[in-house]
Amino acid sequence: MKKYSFIIDVAKCENCNNCFLSCKDEHCGNDWPGYSKSQPLHGQRWMNIETRERGAFPQIDVAYLAKPCQHCDDAPCIRAGQGAVVKRPDGIVLIDQELAKGRQNLVAACPYGAIWWNEELQVPQKCTFCAHLLDDGWRQPRCVQACPTGALSVLHMTDEELAEVVRTEGLETIDSEGPATKQRCYYKNLHRFTSAAIFGSIATTINGVTECVAGATVRLQDPNRMIAEQETDDFGDFKFDRLPPGRSEVYELEVVFQKRVAAKVQILKDAPLALGTIWI
Repeated sequence: MKKYSFIIDVAKCENCNNCFLSCKDEHCGNDWPGYSKSQPLHGQRWMNIETRERGAFPQIDVAYLAKPCQHCDDAPCIRAGQGAVVKRPDGIVLIDQELAKGRQNLVAACPYGAIWWNEELQVPQKCTFCAHLLDDGWRQPRCVQACPTGALSVLHMTDEELAEVVRTEGLETIDSEGPATKQRCYYKNLHRFTSAAIFGSIATTINGVTECVAGATVRLQDPNRMIAEQETDDFGDFKFDRLPPGRSEVYELEVVFQKRVAAKVQILKDAPLALGTIWI
């Protein structure tokens, strides 16, 4: 059977919040019987967007992580709900707004912080994948429809087909703080949010004029191996990405230009990863 999954490309998200606003537009002041009660205007973010900055001015990288309900296949909220939370055959997880009334414990059951408490109605609420629209013939939820960059998309396919897409496109899921929950929300370029990166720029002085050094070879090493190698761009900039966020080793940076080692920089364990300008 075909099931729904979110695909979110972190590299394409520009924090425009169209997904958040369209969710509010669809659910605030609107009851969808059998799916959800009205979402409060304030205090709930069924499509929550987190921000992470890496580097330091002027070499800085900002990434945004859109986090709806993960619609897990092994959802902790379903176990905690004891019948108040259901998993539809098409993969969508819904909270029964009548059976869940007064069940504030369901908020804490989600390891991703995707369930919100409606104090006025005394019910837990979350993203419904706009199931009321899909059941009415729509092909995608409002958040996906409203995304101008293509950062949000939906797949509707069998588990076998989805597994092949995940493998070929290198999709990942965000980690939970407990056992695997088999999320149906997959991320592309998740490293932009979860990994560390080393930023820098190579410059030199020629006849008293500061020049960017394009085409210099920059090698990143730890004490035991070569990690990566790249050339500086037209502005003399380089960035080594997908590094472990919890650094335990010392890095060494070697700059080779015009067939000679022009600079070596040691990056200590607690040193900033934004190196600024390296002069050669």
